[in-house]
Amino acid sequence: MSVRSGAVLGDVLAELAALEDPRVRAVNERHGDDHGVNLTKLRAVAKNVGTDPALAAELWDTGGTAARLVAILIGRPREYIAADLDAMIRDARVPKVHDWLISYVVKKSRHAEELRVSWLADDDPVVASAGWALTSDRVAKNPDGLDLPGLLDSIEAELKDAPDRLQWSMNECLATIGIHDGALRARAMAIGERLGVLKDYPTPPGCTSPYAPLWIAELVRRREQA
Repeated sequence: MSVRSGAVLGDVLAELAALEDPRVRAVNERHGDDHGVNLTKLRAVAKNVGTDPALAAELWDTGGTAARLVAILIGRPREYIAADLDAMIRDARVPKVHDWLISYVVKKSRHAEELRVSWLADDDPVVASAGWALTSDRVAKNPDGLDLPGLLDSIEAELKDAPDRLQWSMNECLATIGIHDGALRARAMAIGERLGVLKDYPTPPGCTSPYAPLWIAELVRRREQA
């Protein structure tokens, strides 16, 4: 039986346990995600529960990956204080939890800019990667006030040897600058070509390569044809 609005912690955990699929877990674990729930079905659980900040906090505190993904979806982003979001991002070591927390909560929070600045300079590379992810979002949506040449300086100096999660976020920012700032596009592409980060990343047919020069060229082409 599917959970409905007004569910308690036990209801949601039982539903998630019933949805556990060893085949899904095997696929997820190859990407560092330790859960076996199909994400479409997980989203349906969250939709049935509805917005419930108190239950979201309980689910997060369980530490379970599937439970935390539901928690992210049923919380109310603007109700989180900065200290809570900082603690959560430091505790979110599973890639999918980390990504969803940034996308569905932090980016919608009134503390996003404050956290972007503090995380960007953090010594923890996973936390710093969150700062770069927020910076990419701002480059795309509201770049006024950002030192884009300075960001490229940092990327050029640090991208090649950055840990995986941090490297991915910095590379995304490199591509985002190249896509959205015509004046800096040639420099962004030149940095990507010189460093060669993710040049050989396996990319399925029909998908855009994460190699920055190809990523930039493809997205600019699409924008020009739109």
